Amino acid sequence: MITTITINPAVDKTIEINNFSVGNVNRVASVRLDAGGKGINVSKVIKNLGGESRAMGILSGTSGKFIKDYLDEINILNDFVFTKGETRTNIKVVDMLNHTNTDINEAGPEASLKDLSDVCDKVFNNINSDDTIILSGSVPSNVDKKIYGNWITKAKEKGAKTILDADGEMLKAGIIAGPYLVKPNIDELGAMFNKKIGGVVETAQIAKSLLKYGIIIVAVSLGSEGAVFVTKESTIYAHGLKVDVKSTVGAGDSMVAALAYSLEKGLSFEDTVKLSVATGAANVMTEGTKASDIKTIIELEKQVVFEYL
Repeated sequence: MITTITINPAVDKTIEINNFSVGNVNRVASVRLDAGGKGINVSKVIKNLGGESRAMGILSGTSGKFIKDYLDEINILNDFVFTKGETRTNIKVVDMLNHTNTDINEAGPEASLKDLSDVCDKVFNNINSDDTIILSGSVPSNVDKKIYGNWITKAKEKGAKTILDADGEMLKAGIIAGPYLVKPNIDELGAMFNKKIGGVVETAQIAKSLLKYGIIIVAVSLGSEGAVFVTKESTIYAHGLKVDVKSTVGAGDSMVAALAYSLEKGLSFEDTVKLSVATGAANVMTEGTKASDIKTIIELEKQVVFEYL
């Protein structure tokens, strides 16, 4: 079973405004609401790929109930800890004329030690060596940035695989703990080393240096330029696909979903690369944080071009 953990989820409100103008009255062309937060986005894409997952974490208030009802309605198994406060709302302003995406993200409520302990118990009392745990996204402002690293260590004690998708201090602490797979984007990877990474070859070299922590796969997304995938045995650069961009929100989450699905199904390294790149590209063709369509993913998968470095 794949378990996604989201301890700072959100209701994603995507507002489409043609020719968005700062400081002026703007007329809304369309609005959509989605259950969001990186782990929840991953669960939605896994479902569209034909897989199963269990969404876990923390929900609060009316917005939290909206997210649970949303997941129940689309038949995604979930088991959240409900707490005081109100789950945050993130606003995405999409301007189709000027091809811009503007994110306005709330911080979200704080999480108590008891809340985190309850989540930890729910997750780690119910996993085994066949499970994959996905740790992704931001955490409440008062939470120790080593939390993902600590949970990676707990998962490894149970023999479970972990996938890490975070940034900043959470990414650093998580990498040191040695997850099975880590998926930074090129900017997050560069920030770790306090440098701007110049191109595919340097990306691959730096990604390979992370394997010393016991990581099995490093997948670095390069935005429209594609992605680099590194294991001890092989390094692959997959070229980016040219698609019509509607929203870049959740593209990395889609790639994580495809990586987790591939691990669960035992796909080859090359098939994992193709599915991951295709799923990420399909995501940017959809509005808001709506999960990409499986038919689109299958068509894009045929178009993925990759090379060994």
